[in-house]
Amino acid sequence: MQPHYLAVGGLRIDYIITADRQVRLREMGGNAIFGAVGARIWAPGVGIVSRVGENYPSVWLERLGAAGLVVDGVCHVPGWHDMRTFYAYLDPETRDDTEPARHFGRLGLPLPEDLSGYVHSTPGQDSPALTPLDPRSADLPTSHWQVSAAHLSPMPLAAHQDLSRALSQRGIRVTLDPGERYMLPRLKEDVLSLLPCLDAFLPSEQEARSMLGPVDLWQAAELFAEAGSKTVVVKAGSRGSLLLDSETRGRWRIPAYPVDIVDVTGAGDAYCGGFMVGYDETADPVLAACYGSVSASFVLQGFGALYALRFSREDAEERLAQLKDWVEES
Repeated sequence: MQPHYLAVGGLRIDYIITADRQVRLREMGGNAIFGAVGARIWAPGVGIVSRVGENYPSVWLERLGAAGLVVDGVCHVPGWHDMRTFYAYLDPETRDDTEPARHFGRLGLPLPEDLSGYVHSTPGQDSPALTPLDPRSADLPTSHWQVSAAHLSPMPLAAHQDLSRALSQRGIRVTLDPGERYMLPRLKEDVLSLLPCLDAFLPSEQEARSMLGPVDLWQAAELFAEAGSKTVVVKAGSRGSLLLDSETRGRWRIPAYPVDIVDVTGAGDAYCGGFMVGYDETADPVLAACYGSVSASFVLQGFGALYALRFSREDAEERLAQLKDWVEES
């Protein structure tokens, strides 16, 4: 099947301790799935581009296909590869992806054997070279070069450099959420060099300040816009997001759509997937950010990478109609 949108990133095996101390082991996860789900709420024809080792459960790919996602762009890499992600949520918006033994110890539980030797969830993000599980432009099937837009989820810098340039050169709209471990002062110029290829750059508040220091978020957005991104969105969790249009210099604050939060895993990725579709459909970055906020709201309401696909475009349109009235121009 030829997709219309792409979500590019990781497919992972998740191990999670929730903020209310629940333990969830070997869950289907990965930012590519959540980005694809955020897009699929709004539109069909969403493809996933990723790489997996032989140890990735094949039944999960079958589930993704059965859920209406295109998985032809998932490449199989020979051998066993580490696809583990561990998150311990200290509160609904603060998480740690290191030292799983300490976090399981807090609960009086032994470290699961599966997590032996685990370091953190994003190895190689600041590496100058591609690692075996990094998606790359050469992975894309011929049909995938015909898409209208692609979202690049957090990945190593080298993968973002390769993919953003290759996709933008083909006239494909590109949105990008940076990797948290490469948003560093020493890599500032490398990050800024990515931005002319982008239609939207979507860092989190934490990532912007990790690279730029304790800067005002509007100043950070101005810097990213001046470097070349057409739109800059800074995600701020429950406080919503702020958006700067580099062409008009317009500034907006988009609130988070209010829901009872069950699990925040993947909400930022879903926001980006929804934003991609909204931007492609409307060419209006503010409306696109509202699409993103709606997508994130559905993911927040339940556990599991595919939970939000139980909601329809009609459900999303109802929330969108409300959210548009809450946007504030700054």
